Amino acid sequence: MAKKPKGSLPSKQDILRFIADNPGNVGKREIAKAFKIGPADRVALKALLREMKREGEVTPAQGQRVTPKGMLPEFCLADIVRLTRDGDLVAKPVEWTGEGDPPQIDLSIGATRGRELGAVGVGDRVLAKIRQAGSHRYQGRVVRVLESREQPVLGLLYATDDGSFMLQPTDRKIRHEYVVAADHTGNAKAGQLVVAEPLAGRRFGQRPARVIEVVGDAADPRALSLIAIHTHGIPTAFSAEAEMEAAKAKAVTAKDREDLRKVPLITIDPEDARDHDDAVFAEPDDDPNNPGGWHAIVAIADVAHYVRPNSALDREARTRGNSTYFPDRVVPMLPETLSADLCSLMDGKDRAALAVHLWFDADGNKRRHRFCRAIIRVAAGLHYAQVQQAIDGHPDDASDRWLEGVLKPLYACHAALNKARAARQPLSITSAERRVMIGSDGGIAAIRPREHLLAHQVIEDYMIAANVAAAEELEKHRQPCMYRVHEPPSPDKVDSTRRFLETLDLRLAKGQVLRPQHFNRVLEMVKGSEHERLVNTVVLRTQMQAYYSAKNQGHFGLNLSRYAHFTSPIRRYSDVLVHRGLVSALGLGNDGLTDPDRAAFDNIAEHISFTERRSMLAERDAMDRFVAAFMAEHVGADFSAHITSVNRFGLFVELDETGADGFVPMSSLGDDFYQHDEARHALVGRRTNKRYRLGDAVAVRLMEATPVTGGLRFDLLSREGTPLGGSRSGTRGAPGRGGKPNFKKPKQGRPSHIKNTRNPKKR
Repeated sequence: MAKKPKGSLPSKQDILRFIADNPGNVGKREIAKAFKIGPADRVALKALLREMKREGEVTPAQGQRVTPKGMLPEFCLADIVRLTRDGDLVAKPVEWTGEGDPPQIDLSIGATRGRELGAVGVGDRVLAKIRQAGSHRYQGRVVRVLESREQPVLGLLYATDDGSFMLQPTDRKIRHEYVVAADHTGNAKAGQLVVAEPLAGRRFGQRPARVIEVVGDAADPRALSLIAIHTHGIPTAFSAEAEMEAAKAKAVTAKDREDLRKVPLITIDPEDARDHDDAVFAEPDDDPNNPGGWHAIVAIADVAHYVRPNSALDREARTRGNSTYFPDRVVPMLPETLSADLCSLMDGKDRAALAVHLWFDADGNKRRHRFCRAIIRVAAGLHYAQVQQAIDGHPDDASDRWLEGVLKPLYACHAALNKARAARQPLSITSAERRVMIGSDGGIAAIRPREHLLAHQVIEDYMIAANVAAAEELEKHRQPCMYRVHEPPSPDKVDSTRRFLETLDLRLAKGQVLRPQHFNRVLEMVKGSEHERLVNTVVLRTQMQAYYSAKNQGHFGLNLSRYAHFTSPIRRYSDVLVHRGLVSALGLGNDGLTDPDRAAFDNIAEHISFTERRSMLAERDAMDRFVAAFMAEHVGADFSAHITSVNRFGLFVELDETGADGFVPMSSLGDDFYQHDEARHALVGRRTNKRYRLGDAVAVRLMEATPVTGGLRFDLLSREGTPLGGSRSGTRGAPGRGGKPNFKKPKQGRPSHIKNTRNPKKR
């Protein structure tokens, strides 16, 4: 019998739709039956499926497709790469034929499909039905899990009462524990942090794993940073070659450098600063053509002098991309011989600097600038609070000496810069920050709100002026520039924010190019009101994440047309590249940009943007664990808090006093059934119409604190001071597990921080 023409077969897209709509096993037989394909066409169908499999469009009993270049199809094969704080999945397509990075796919699991799919997590490969939701973003839902890819797991090993071992993952997104057979523990002991490899085992019940590496002792508070370092792959050890290069480095002389050692430059940093990149000085401009104007100097550590292109130090710095800061330590981008000594601008020491002279008029507008390689000797190393107290009339012995000749001129020049800042109108979002005080035992002694002083703004504005000058100078000389880019918020996010603000009778400009001042007007309208915190949070989440790029896209938040990072080369590789560009542009030495550097700018930008995000996640994770350890002593206590995030699983809250944040599971909200109103950032009771909205003030009780995961779990309190959920207070809930923790090494049995989860009074 003659074969039917190929056009009579279902299309690839038809096959993928059928696979997506039928969650059971789908094979050639089911497809043939669904599309009424007779025996004569089975060979052609088999060839079509074989072609789809060969091209990565289907796996056995699963489906995927190919698409026009630069576009993703309706059904897409994607890998889950991360989970957002709101519990949503973020994926990347397995194949991407367009230019640049693959687009982001925001995925959800449909209510009816969720039960069939089971848990979907990071590392899974899925079939998703998607639609375009922006210029480089898609939205959709998971219709099928194709392949689960379990990665090695970092966790706490503990012994059970029957002599076996269990592994509690440090990642709070992993909701299950692993059983570790006695012959699979290696050299690990109960109470240690280990890396384990999940093993194939039974489909149901506890999953097996094998220890492959011992990280450290969980009883040591310093292990909390180690967890974050290990989880996020932060490099810690320098190569012997890089250490040797750093050890051979020597202090510079004044030869071929502008001698600024007699200028009383000072550093102003946090009290616990581990390195000092920048020093500042200001004085009235003596130019009669600039009445009321100012001359300022911003001197930056000349890291490029020590970190030469293609050296071992350069390769190490590029790999790290930046330093990573934890409550109890720093993982530096450069060996401490440089980062904490030769490159650090310490008072009384001759140091190499790349300096910029800046001239401003009386209104803070920059008239001109000039870069130079210099040798400096910092006159004083002060901290923010110390400087502010001196300006406010309460100097100490260290600051009093420099009050009249240095500090007051710095503030007077800044008063002019502040005029220019006000005219420029950068985005003015207020957010609370917390400062962690580390005790002698390595744990947290206290958590306090971080002060926002005028001294912080003074230094920030000098650094911004220097960064802008660097970008302008590189453009002027047609040199590559590593721009710091902050794009305007996406239209989708703006529309969502606009709809939300309308529920508060607030209006965000529409039908025109959106500028920071449009957001500022809204923020000003709610200043001092009950909605101030809420609106600031929503506006902040509307913004895009900043990144590095060889192409200038401007900086929306600062309202600047060009911007680069120049002022922190000890801790950011981007700044080292900007320094090298200036050296090449101005003929300041033979250690400027190389041709390989120039050719690799796009790739370097992508890499250091990644390392920056990696460090941010690691720092946040470590902070969460330190805070959970600190809060463990307060399990059962009540706190005032406010809601910082709302999702379909429950609420995230932040404590007003310490800034500690944790989760309130939906199950603890009482007897009503709550629905997630995404547009209003609220959970709404179906029966009572009770609403819990982003920014609402609430009273909560701490029910669980788990340092190993950084999880805090709270219950909301009723007016009578009892949990709304009644006796459910001891049940497990994402993201934290367990009860009162401590750092004592468990002898046997479940760790003390997950004992008695159903009776908090016994913890």
